[in-house]
Amino acid sequence: MFEATISLTEPQLALSLLGTQDQHLKAIRHALGVAVTHRDGKIRVSGQPEAVAKATTVLEQLKSRAERMGALTDDDVSRVLAGINGELGRETVPIDIIATGRTIRPRSAGQAQYVESIRRHDLVFAIGPAGSGKTYLAVAMAVEALKRHQIRKIVLVRPAVEAGESLGFLPGDLQAKINPYLRPLLDALREMIDYDQIKRYMEMDVIEVLPLAYMRGRTLNESFIILDEAQNTTVSQMKMFLTRMGEGSKIVASGDVTQTDLPVHASSGLKDALRRLRHIQGVDVVRLTKADIVRHRLVQDIVHAYDRELKPKRSRSEKNG
Repeated sequence: MFEATISLTEPQLALSLLGTQDQHLKAIRHALGVAVTHRDGKIRVSGQPEAVAKATTVLEQLKSRAERMGALTDDDVSRVLAGINGELGRETVPIDIIATGRTIRPRSAGQAQYVESIRRHDLVFAIGPAGSGKTYLAVAMAVEALKRHQIRKIVLVRPAVEAGESLGFLPGDLQAKINPYLRPLLDALREMIDYDQIKRYMEMDVIEVLPLAYMRGRTLNESFIILDEAQNTTVSQMKMFLTRMGEGSKIVASGDVTQTDLPVHASSGLKDALRRLRHIQGVDVVRLTKADIVRHRLVQDIVHAYDRELKPKRSRSEKNG
């Protein structure tokens, strides 16, 4: 075991470097596999020599940036982590999926943190923008767990919230009406398992893709359960969903808290759960950022453009509120 110490002379500098509820330290801890603590104006890093050296370099760079710029963002931390360890995604143990000759690896520091968090925790909340890999990586981890016989069942769940469209006006029976809501989960699954295999698994009840309402009253043992678009659950729906967890099961609930489609008066179950459950042992929260977006190169620019447009409106509404 190796240890290094970084001194912080100014209290305000420590607050910037640590982040809200030590979120920056947690990101470094998860990404590099080191123990990081702060006490009496000093940050102590311990672990394997190479990992400690990388973590120390990251902290020194962030400290220098905080001295120049003030508060640090999640993007700042992700960029420094990615820069100091550009091969982080490749060094992380790849996700072993069923498709022959296919491996999936995290493509950013935040994604690597996400994958490791799923491996180490039974309940993970993943928060991040579109394209940051929340759903795709969770499905890949579920497929890996199924292949390794760590679970007996994969359950993919989505709330059927009417985001500007009404279910009642869609053609077909109930299954046809809810199918558009479940399509993103099926798309991710089909990149990892061939169509015939998925069909067999569904017939055998090994894989279920269903709306959130269908979860009520069930207990799922030895299952990998993924809740997509979790920001669109109500508080009572989130409680119902989380309490379906049985022995030997794992849950990943992912969403973007800035894109809630609930009615104005309704509280997001995801936001509520983050507040209530953040200190429970075995629960982890991973916050992905724009730096983790890995879709088409334009997606990151599009997200930035919309964020720039929305920020002044938010600040005005906050002043009026």
